[in-house]
Amino acid sequence: MENYSACVNNQKAFFHKGETEDVDFRINSLKKLRTAIQQNENALVEALKVDLNKSEFEAYSTEIGVVLKEIRFVLKHLRKWVKPERVKTPITHFGSSSLIYPEPYGVALIIAPWNYPFQLAVAPLIGAIAAGNCAIIKPSELTPNTSDVLERLIKEIFTQDYIAIVQGDAKTSQALLHEKFNTLFFTGSAPVGKIVMEAAAKTLTPVTLELGGKSPCIVHEDANIKLAAKRIAWGKFMNAGQTCIAPDYVYVHGAIKDEFLDQLKKAMKALYGEDPLENADYTHIVNAKHFNRLCAFLDNGKLFSGGKTDQAHSAIEPTVLTDVNWEDPVMQDEIFGPVLPVLEYHDLPEAMEGIHNQPNPLALYLFSNSESVQQEVVNGIAFGGGCVNDTVYHFVSPYLPFGGIGKSGTGSYHGKGSFDTFSHQKSVLKQTTLFDIPFRYPNVKNGLKKMKLFLK
Repeated sequence: MENYSACVNNQKAFFHKGETEDVDFRINSLKKLRTAIQQNENALVEALKVDLNKSEFEAYSTEIGVVLKEIRFVLKHLRKWVKPERVKTPITHFGSSSLIYPEPYGVALIIAPWNYPFQLAVAPLIGAIAAGNCAIIKPSELTPNTSDVLERLIKEIFTQDYIAIVQGDAKTSQALLHEKFNTLFFTGSAPVGKIVMEAAAKTLTPVTLELGGKSPCIVHEDANIKLAAKRIAWGKFMNAGQTCIAPDYVYVHGAIKDEFLDQLKKAMKALYGEDPLENADYTHIVNAKHFNRLCAFLDNGKLFSGGKTDQAHSAIEPTVLTDVNWEDPVMQDEIFGPVLPVLEYHDLPEAMEGIHNQPNPLALYLFSNSESVQQEVVNGIAFGGGCVNDTVYHFVSPYLPFGGIGKSGTGSYHGKGSFDTFSHQKSVLKQTTLFDIPFRYPNVKNGLKKMKLFLK
């Protein structure tokens, strides 16, 4: 197993020089990153096309553009975020002031997935840089062309003792996890997330896990059915369903099920054409292993729409299954592909109970125009984040921290959330020397009596 101690130690030595803590250094680094992304836009689009057959539209909107927007937001607010925050001081601390200093951890390890191989590597990097850290990024080996462009881009603008790329397979990740980092950031599956968390526990290293799970979508009887179908089709089948926050299954009210399914079929056709497998811009499955795994779901329940496959190109057209139950294989784990099971419910508690019986999802989507229904679902189900009357869109707001709960992850990022995730909040009390409060000392007369009165 390869040893990465030298790389980690070089970054720790660079961090201790203090350069990364300077706000101007951080801002200049983010500006360099932004310029490099803009200059390599065509190369990134081409790499994403080769790796996943992503269209230029999808490559820019879900990978490049969202990262540039994140950098712009961070640059706008960073000088304010780095300042110590003055907070209230209780009367028991009369004469003192209280401040919270955001402090970088040091060297961060960022392990990125393959489904959005550029965005999910660079978005956490933005937070690491903004907070004043050094970072080592392990991109996915399943999207080698994008990883190569990312490595070249990073090497052109940063020294390796500041920001480094380490490529390799699972063994490389395991070797990196044997090193002592100051914080770990992982995006990927829950089984691998457990391995990362176990490694972090051995050294008591702070860890952020962005995982996944079966994110439900509820379409209530009062929903705008046509719009709900369109937005669900968009959120589910972008990137061929290979999105951790894609609707994993739909609970639709029985009174509107047939109309919803009809509108869903129309929306899929409008988005991807009569034959999606002939659509040059339709994203492919990342490899044969995942293609075969998804194909095994196609005979679950009843095939309502889609179901065609292209083994040569690892492509599966948008597919909708009905008459599915919780015992079917497609409902056992996160689907992570263009297969959408539709379940029927007749009252809201029935759907909520079905969701409660599963691990806390990373996302939840509700389509309803009823304020009471919205409040019942949002307040009654624990989930990482989500939307009312939309899907996926919450992910790209820099004002909404993104993260999971329970098995769907721990910690959050985006916007200030990224800055906070890669910062330790150091609390400092500054006490006056002009006077002293005597009764806190054990030798004062009637000290206990006075202390009880003071702390009452």
